[in-house]
Amino acid sequence: MCDTMVALGTATRDGCVLFAKNSDRQPREPHIIVRIPRKEYPAGEKVKCTYIEVDQSELTYEVFLLKPAWIWGCEMGGNEYGLNIGNEAVFTLEKYAKYGLTGMDMIRLALERCKSSLEAVDFITSLLQQYEQGGNCGYQKPFYYHNSFLIADLESAWVLETAGEYWAAERVKDVRSISNCLSIGKSFDKAHPRLIQHAIERKWCKSEQDFDFARCYSDTLFTHFSGSKQRQAYSQSVLEKNWGKIDVQLMKSILRAHHPSLEGKQFRRSCLKSICMHGGGIIGDHTTGSYVASLDKEQCTYWVTGSPTPCVSIFKPLWLTDHEDIPFIEEDSDRALAFWERRAELYRMILRQQIPDLSTYIEARDKLEEEWMQMVQGMEKGNYYQMEKIMETAWAQEAELVSRMIRENQSHPSHMQGSPLFRRYWR
Repeated sequence: MCDTMVALGTATRDGCVLFAKNSDRQPREPHIIVRIPRKEYPAGEKVKCTYIEVDQSELTYEVFLLKPAWIWGCEMGGNEYGLNIGNEAVFTLEKYAKYGLTGMDMIRLALERCKSSLEAVDFITSLLQQYEQGGNCGYQKPFYYHNSFLIADLESAWVLETAGEYWAAERVKDVRSISNCLSIGKSFDKAHPRLIQHAIERKWCKSEQDFDFARCYSDTLFTHFSGSKQRQAYSQSVLEKNWGKIDVQLMKSILRAHHPSLEGKQFRRSCLKSICMHGGGIIGDHTTGSYVASLDKEQCTYWVTGSPTPCVSIFKPLWLTDHEDIPFIEEDSDRALAFWERRAELYRMILRQQIPDLSTYIEARDKLEEEWMQMVQGMEKGNYYQMEKIMETAWAQEAELVSRMIRENQSHPSHMQGSPLFRRYWR
């Protein structure tokens, strides 16, 4: 379960494109940050994705990936041209393939080979025709689904929603959010050539005039229980209400938002209707990683957590400079994994009521984020030296705060609240 959103320059405070996403996965699944440089390959080479091999490109672009540690692809990420993509699990009436390209594989392939949002739409839809989408995407228990994508570049964005090999795409106007449900209805800009005819043949609609992509292709039961319609409606409404004033801070606040029924209870119960998703029930996931991308022709700036649960995580600034340690290289996955696990440890201490003064930690976090934002706003765009100094400062300060909270509170008695099911889930 996830949520992804975009605001084009026409709707943001500073004219930059803003792209944001939470990755909601099974709670023990590490979500790591890796960077992969531009590479050249011999003609005819293959690349092994999560489950299947595909033809490798002779050139792949530099990419920045936020990904489940065991998956070849990624839940979200960007490349050297400012192209950013995030995917959502969607539940449809089409068959789920046992093996194929996962939606995460398709994101990485597109980021490595495409420069613009429209190019990525065309590339991903070509993959759907050449290969089946599918494969188990669950970490500790099987989970199969189809995919929707939000794809943005420095000027434009597209929503691409799929059901097996079938798909529809909509060009974004101003703002758009997606969640774990098909959201394209009667109106779309591009589509599979047999999208409507296939629905008529399956008796999901009577005619072209009767066709609605979401209504015809959705598995309504799974979609309902995902809580996605409530999450998507909330994020879309916040973006629309703040048209012309949308900034990084607003995007972070959406990613940290809880459903009203959960607010104040988020550390003792779960809720699928929260964008900051807290696991703990029979069904549902937990937010394991988050980021906000500010896309500008002069400079693309990323704000990443590298940790679960954005309501208590810290968004740190990141740029694709030549810095050796930030983010982690793909070959250094052990360090990337340890980074995530350390911050997951802090969240588990919060669950166990071992952080008695959580408000003090949140105040310190907010103060650091504000200081870093001021540093970023005051720097000269494109100055790599300043970027690296800001990253070094921010990432060191975040690590110190996390380590101090763990060190000073780990001896406190443990007492997890919530129902027996909730406590068993987290044990």
